[in-house]
Amino acid sequence: MRRSKGLFLLSLAALAAASSPLHAEPAVPTPIPAVDAQPTRSLETAIFAGGCYWGVEGVFSHVKGVRLAVAGFAGGPRDRKVDYDMVSGGDTGFAESVRVTYDPKIVSYGTLLRIFFSVITDPTTLNYQRPDSGTQYRSALFPLNPEQDRAARAYLAQLQKAGLWRDPIVTKVEPFTGFQDAGADHQDFMARYPYHPYIQRWDMPKLKAFRAMYPTLYRAVPAA
Repeated sequence: MRRSKGLFLLSLAALAAASSPLHAEPAVPTPIPAVDAQPTRSLETAIFAGGCYWGVEGVFSHVKGVRLAVAGFAGGPRDRKVDYDMVSGGDTGFAESVRVTYDPKIVSYGTLLRIFFSVITDPTTLNYQRPDSGTQYRSALFPLNPEQDRAARAYLAQLQKAGLWRDPIVTKVEPFTGFQDAGADHQDFMARYPYHPYIQRWDMPKLKAFRAMYPTLYRAVPAA
């Protein structure tokens, strides 16, 4: 599903917010990871794919310890250059993703995983995160080092065993083949357009759920 950001939709924001119920995925109280990634440097980077990158970037940018959250694309061929229009076709192999730069002394990779599965993505829906469908909206993790790979696989197994969802978990750990930034018009979208109808209906509830579920990790001013 393509998402228009035109002035027409922006002008309908107040009406949409007033007349449409919020229908984001319900928050799930996920457990503390039994296995976490040990830091390898003073600032770490992690890649997450969990549906439309507006909401993924928007939530992670409000996590204490996150220095930068960038919307982009991951999971496709290493030597292929793409943009939003190309990835929206659903046949490039790329997924809308977010690159998170964080201070591991403040927030760990495991904590980011916990937030991701609690309020950002539904790990049981294959190639679908409401309201968007297609392989470009799949839920996936792209570890950047062996520590992240170990923690990601352990946490998926932990979540599967916990039985928090009725359906089996389909989120995959995928090889990292590179990350390409999305265009400037897609960056910091939630912060710049908080009353956009899509943000109000699908993403703002995730941010509110994060604030309610993890108040000590929430910060009001998002990362740049």
